[in-house]
Amino acid sequence: MTATRTILVSGDAGAPIVAAATALHAARGGHRTWLLAADDPHRTLDAALGTRLEPEPLDYAPGLTVSRIDEQAAFRYAVGELTGRLGPALDLLGAEQLDPEELTALPGIARLALLRALPAADQDVLVVLAPPPAELIATLALPEQLTRYLDRLVPEQRQAARALRPLLAGLAGVPMPAEWLYEGRTKAAAVLAESRAAVGDPGTSVRLVVPADGHPYEELRRIRAGLALYGHRPDAVVVHGALPPAALASPDPWLAALARRRQEELDRLTAGTDAPVLVTGLADGTLEAVADRLYGDGPGPERLDPQPWPVEDRLAEDGLLVWHLDLPGAERAGLDLVRRGDDLVVGLGAHRRVLPLPAALRRCTVAGAGLHEGVLSVRFAPDPSLWPQG
Repeated sequence: MTATRTILVSGDAGAPIVAAATALHAARGGHRTWLLAADDPHRTLDAALGTRLEPEPLDYAPGLTVSRIDEQAAFRYAVGELTGRLGPALDLLGAEQLDPEELTALPGIARLALLRALPAADQDVLVVLAPPPAELIATLALPEQLTRYLDRLVPEQRQAARALRPLLAGLAGVPMPAEWLYEGRTKAAAVLAESRAAVGDPGTSVRLVVPADGHPYEELRRIRAGLALYGHRPDAVVVHGALPPAALASPDPWLAALARRRQEELDRLTAGTDAPVLVTGLADGTLEAVADRLYGDGPGPERLDPQPWPVEDRLAEDGLLVWHLDLPGAERAGLDLVRRGDDLVVGLGAHRRVLPLPAALRRCTVAGAGLHEGVLSVRFAPDPSLWPQG
C-alpha cells in the first residue's frame, strides 16, 4: 500500500481556504484524498466548502472525502478506557462513575485526537486543517514528550518484574503496581509509537499560511525555529490576499505605492525562507481558482527534509567535539541550554526539547555554545575520567 502524503496546513484565517484548495487539487490529480478539519471552531472550512462537516466522512467531490475531528468521541473513549481500569477501585471507594452523556471534552483533547487520526489515514493524500502554528508545534512535540514521561513513570524494564510481583511485594512490605498498569503502559507506548512514526514520516509536512498585509516576518521566523527544533521544515509558505500584479502599474498613486510596498514585503519574505513561497490573490475567489493559482498542473511542494545534526570532530585541532544543530530562525535572545545527565535541554522561546546526547558526547563536558546564521554549535570537551586514554 502506498504511504499517505500528509499535509498539515496551519496559519491565520486564510488557512481553511488553502487547505480546501490543496485537497481539491490533490483529488483532481487522481489521488484518493481526505480533508480533515482538526481545528475549525468557527466552521470556516464548512463555509469554504459550502457544506457542513461532521465526524462521519462525506464524499464531497470525486476522490475527495471530508470530515472533522470528533473531540467529544475521542474524550469519551479516553475516559472510558480509564474508568474501565479504575472501575473496581471506584466501586470500593463508593464513587459514582460518570455517564458518557455527562462528559465534555477538556481543552487539549483535540491534539490527542489529531495524533490518533494521523496513523489511521489510508488515503493517498491527507490534508489537515491544523491548529495555529504555536499549538501545532506543541502537538507535533507531544508524542516524544509523552513517551519520555511514560518511560520515567513506568520504565519498560520494570515490566520484567511482573512475574515476581507477589514476591517483591512481600519483601518490600508495600503493594506493587497492579497488572493493569503494565498493560496500560504497553498499550500507551504502542499508540505513542504510531503517532511518532506518523509525525516523523517522510511524507508528513507543514504548510504555513500568512497574510499578504500582515508583516509576518518575525512571527514566521519564530515558527520556523520552533518547527526546526522538532525536526520539521515548512514545505511551503502560502501568502494569501495579495494584490494583482497589475496594481503595480495602476494610475492610482495610492494603489501603485501600496502594491510596491507589498511586493517589497513579499521579496523580503521569499529571501528569508528556504521554502517555496506561493501566492494567491484577492481575486482568486473559487477553490478551483485558488488551487490553480497555487499549484497549477504540478503536484505541489514536496516535503523538505531537515538538515542533519552532525558531530564535528575537532579533537586534533583544539581538543573539542562540536554538535551542530540546524535551527533556522533561532535567535540568541530566546535560546536556553541546559545539560542534564545524558541529555541536552534546548529551549527556543516557548518551545523546549530534551535531546539525548550522541554516545561520544555523553563522556564530555559542555565547553560553550554559539549561534551563527541559524546553526547552534555546542562545544564539548572530553572528560578525562571517562574518555579513553592514549
